[in-house]
Amino acid sequence: MKSDDIKAAALKYFTLHGYEGASLSQIADEVGMKKQSIYAHFKGKDDLFLQVLHDAKETELALKLQYFSGTGSLQPETDLYGFLRLVIDLFRENEQLKFWLRMSFFPPAHLVRAIEQEVVDLEEKVQATLERKFQEWIDAGAMAEFSAQISTLAFLGIVDSIMLELVYVNDEKRLTDKVNASWAVFWRGISQR
Repeated sequence: MKSDDIKAAALKYFTLHGYEGASLSQIADEVGMKKQSIYAHFKGKDDLFLQVLHDAKETELALKLQYFSGTGSLQPETDLYGFLRLVIDLFRENEQLKFWLRMSFFPPAHLVRAIEQEVVDLEEKVQATLERKFQEWIDAGAMAEFSAQISTLAFLGIVDSIMLELVYVNDEKRLTDKVNASWAVFWRGISQR
């Protein structure tokens, strides 16, 4: 259980101060142990950081897969727009995902490769899930017969623009306007038969 406590404290400090600003001493103090005791659980700061990052990635993946496992084949408009709202809510409310988002955009320079691998792994899994859902909707006649891959990549473009807004801009109106405009054009394009 101590490893989980250490990771929870590390998440807090890495999110607040970034990799460089967080110290193992702060993290140890938070869980009521000496800094040296962290090394019984983790090889060092990089190992701790990467494990916290991996956990955050797995949380995001699980939440997104769970969302799509509850969708059917007849409501793509509702399900896709709901997914956009889910993304916004997750990254605003979940501390792990706030951390994940910040670190995927602003990684510590010496850990860029490791973080890129985690980001690409997540993106490939989400893309594969979305492609399957788009194929279901296409097969059910619920949308235009673009390829599932093209529909998925276009949709992920909207998700990417949301991520940029969440990282760089804290303006609800701007985010809402961007989501609504992107969604209207996207949905009109894929719903035409």
